[in-house]
Amino acid sequence: MRLSTNALAITLGLVWGGCIFVVGIINLAAPSYGAEFLRVMGSVYPGFFHVHTFWNALLGTLYGLVDGLIGGWILGGLYNCFTAEARQPATRIDKAA
Repeated sequence: MRLSTNALAITLGLVWGGCIFVVGIINLAAPSYGAEFLRVMGSVYPGFFHVHTFWNALLGTLYGLVDGLIGGWILGGLYNCFTAEARQPATRIDKAA
């Protein structure tokens, strides 16, 4: 069974971007929530800081969306390369004469 790399990329992009957005929004209301997670993401994504602003949460969401899209596309492609169907040689059908 092969995966749709585009569908997996979009799904992972939305999930990862959504996770960063939700943690960022909750962090606006409760500054201690997810502070370490946001600091780590700030060290990975340039320009994204764990400063408590709505625009920074949107920037992190955008980074997460793009990161998830790329990661999902690569993961789907690797999965399709290593599935049993992809590795099986084509079968030859002999015609009876």
